[in-house]
Amino acid sequence: MHPLAFLLLLQLNGIVDIHAHSDPDSVPRSIDALEAARLAKQEGMRALLLKNHFAPTAQLAYIVSRAVEGIECYGGIVLNRPVGGINPAAVEQLARFKGGRGRVVWMPTFDAENQVRVSGEKRPYVSVSRNGQLLPEVREVIAIIAREKLTLATGHSSSQEGLMLLREGRKAGVTRMVVTHAMLSPVSMSLDQQKEATQLGAYLEFVYNALLPSAGDKHPTFPDYVKAIHATGAEHCILSSDLGQAVNPVHTVGWKAYLEGLRKAGITPAEIDLMARRNPARLLGLE
Repeated sequence: MHPLAFLLLLQLNGIVDIHAHSDPDSVPRSIDALEAARLAKQEGMRALLLKNHFAPTAQLAYIVSRAVEGIECYGGIVLNRPVGGINPAAVEQLARFKGGRGRVVWMPTFDAENQVRVSGEKRPYVSVSRNGQLLPEVREVIAIIAREKLTLATGHSSSQEGLMLLREGRKAGVTRMVVTHAMLSPVSMSLDQQKEATQLGAYLEFVYNALLPSAGDKHPTFPDYVKAIHATGAEHCILSSDLGQAVNPVHTVGWKAYLEGLRKAGITPAEIDLMARRNPARLLGLE
């Protein structure tokens, strides 16, 4: 690769990060939302999607966007227990917050039945299916997502549940869908399942956080990511950071390491442009 192309690859100009954690939160974070936006703006990033496992972020995104000019911030809601689990009323309200900053609805993550079972925990959880069928309230939420032109994210649902959610989303008319960190446990989609997800119209999310030691002993590697990306096609994939944890680098630092690692593993600048700029912008309805 020409040295100039390498430098351009590492630049963060125009990048849209659809998975950014930050303070204020009830778990340790490395940075608050304002500072994350300021750093992203300094590096020329286009947009951040603020994610919180326990509270809606559309209101926070509205304030951050006003306070930090030159970068767009968006939010969403994760249907964990603190917001009532699979709560259609909460999703409807997300779509009505001033500013239109609410863009993504994640199915349960930390409180997902699949997450709790895989983690070996004994505590209350939020189900999305029973006996191989989506619950009625899940179908209701998906119908609201379609009506309000929001984005459906599969959360920490099992790989089988993720495909069920995508099928229902497609049937209901949802036009923007993403498999939340498809290769990371407890989602752990096989390559065949990833291909099926793309055929249903979903993007596959590949997060930098999953490649770090903090992800655990069985985390994927850069070659694993490259194999999946090339098998499914970069046009169906999204790169994001999933950073903000106190033990990990801040988003902009992580992004640079992420892009360099992908380059070394065989990802081209054109593929980076698709997965880190164009596809996530489409997912958020920016293009």
